[in-house]
Amino acid sequence: ADAIHPGYGFLAENADFAKACQDAGIIFIGPAPATIRALGDKLAARKTMRKAGVPVVPGTYEDIRDEAQAIAAAEEMGYPVLIKAAAGGGGKGMRVVRSSDEMESAVRGAAAEAMAAFGDGTIYIEKLMEGVRHVEVQLLADRFGNVIYLGERECSIQRRHQKLIEEAPSPA
Repeated sequence: ADAIHPGYGFLAENADFAKACQDAGIIFIGPAPATIRALGDKLAARKTMRKAGVPVVPGTYEDIRDEAQAIAAAEEMGYPVLIKAAAGGGGKGMRVVRSSDEMESAVRGAAAEAMAAFGDGTIYIEKLMEGVRHVEVQLLADRFGNVIYLGERECSIQRRHQKLIEEAPSPA
């Protein structure tokens, strides 16, 4: 094969697969391995966005290591909060916390689920955004700096932080 289009999700988000293609001299139709690695880590992505001046949901920029640190962060930004796995996706390693009484089990549960699903138990906290819409903007870019807008899609209908319906264009 001369080139591989990895599809969406799974292999498309696997930096090791992209690197293996690169090492084998096969064109990987997708981001560079370093880009996948940098943006696959949500904490690193949050830092990159902040540095670029892009607004992000209020939250931590470092991993949460224990219940006391989690409570301090949550009290600073205000409840409710969302504990999130720094790695992976698909709604795994996420817990809604509405009070400090729920924090210990949420921190342990999110970290354990993230470790089981992604091999990485790193977690962080974001302010839970309720009553908002989830709209994704689709862009296609190449290594020469060309970027085109492919439209947007509405992904607000979810169950357990997993998209159930994606609608394009967004009615929002």
